[in-house]
Amino acid sequence: MHVMATDSTLLVTITGRDRPGVSARLLSTLSVFPITLTDLEQVVIGGRLVLGALLAVDDRVAPGVRHRQVFEEVRAALDKTAVDLGMHVDFGDSGDNGRVGASSTERLHVTVLAHPLRPGALGAVASCVARAGANIDRIERLASYPVTSIELEVSGADPATLRAGLAMEAATQSIDIAVQPSGLHRRGKHLVVMDVDSTLIQGEVIEHLAEHAGCAEEVGRVTEAAMRGELDFEESLRRRVGLLKGLDASALDAVRDRIELTPGARTLVRTLKRLGYACAIVSGGFTQVTDALVERLGIDYSAANTLEVVDGVLTGRLVGPVIDRPEKAAVLRRFAAEAGVPLNQTVAIGDGANDLDMLQAAGLGVAFNAKPVVREQADTSVNFPYLDAIVFLLGISREEVDAADLDAAD
Repeated sequence: MHVMATDSTLLVTITGRDRPGVSARLLSTLSVFPITLTDLEQVVIGGRLVLGALLAVDDRVAPGVRHRQVFEEVRAALDKTAVDLGMHVDFGDSGDNGRVGASSTERLHVTVLAHPLRPGALGAVASCVARAGANIDRIERLASYPVTSIELEVSGADPATLRAGLAMEAATQSIDIAVQPSGLHRRGKHLVVMDVDSTLIQGEVIEHLAEHAGCAEEVGRVTEAAMRGELDFEESLRRRVGLLKGLDASALDAVRDRIELTPGARTLVRTLKRLGYACAIVSGGFTQVTDALVERLGIDYSAANTLEVVDGVLTGRLVGPVIDRPEKAAVLRRFAAEAGVPLNQTVAIGDGANDLDMLQAAGLGVAFNAKPVVREQADTSVNFPYLDAIVFLLGISREEVDAADLDAAD
């Protein structure tokens, strides 16, 4: 084991025979110290593990502590753990790697999102993988901002068993975890379908309109009940739209002008478009607002409700069928067919109960800062206020995003 330190960081590189549980043991050793992981990479070559970790002292946990003192304690603990594990710098024969489940052809990508990422949290993930009888073949950092994202390549795991175990660890450790099959399809063409209100944009359009109509409090109560799944969406929508009867249509222009995108929304769409992905929005909101978002962001497909306007005034009614929970899923399937993308290569992003059918129909359903009922039923959750964190779930690194931005600026 080779250790190199500066005043602010400690770089640790460990090598030795690979076997299940090694990463978990090493990260468990680190978990008792007030440190964070700022970079982490692991690779297995010929049955030999090489793990590199860049550590920093967490001043929020241990304010005023001397960094070198912490690092000396980390050194001593890792020296002992390395001896116990028989880990060292080795240029000899590779030997037997002792991997459990290596005969399985199932390979999975486990993506972890955290802010900050602590050794104990990642150690819990590694322990969960080991308990599933699987092996971590590779670890790499995808991003250090706006969140830390680490991707683990895992072999020998039953996907359902691993997902269930990691879902419990995600809740316990307050991190986000996604488990997806490995393969070329991760880099193939995808369709990403997003909800609009409180997902692509901040807030709910109908509540902004209600402020102009003087019925914000009543509309807000109905909206919350609908998003929690306590009311039928179509019924709740028609009830809220009815409260807008008589509102001057100029309010639509005012609301459209004040719409704010969710942080990272523009970066997400721009990055996906550069990769050749198709981007879509499907909204229980209104075309009078979503049409502007389509033009603003270059969205490929769009579906939303339409408010009826007669003589420059809202009538309190909708035009055409309602985009409700079942219809959102139907729209996703229709857009996938039009884009020529298989359903297993679609990604759906939403926050409310009316998004559930869509999230479950997609290849990957992402609950974005969602209600509890949605987080429980989606494939994975992102509980950070940055929409571009979604790209890390697709295996896209922050460096790739930034490099693409630089190329476009040249």
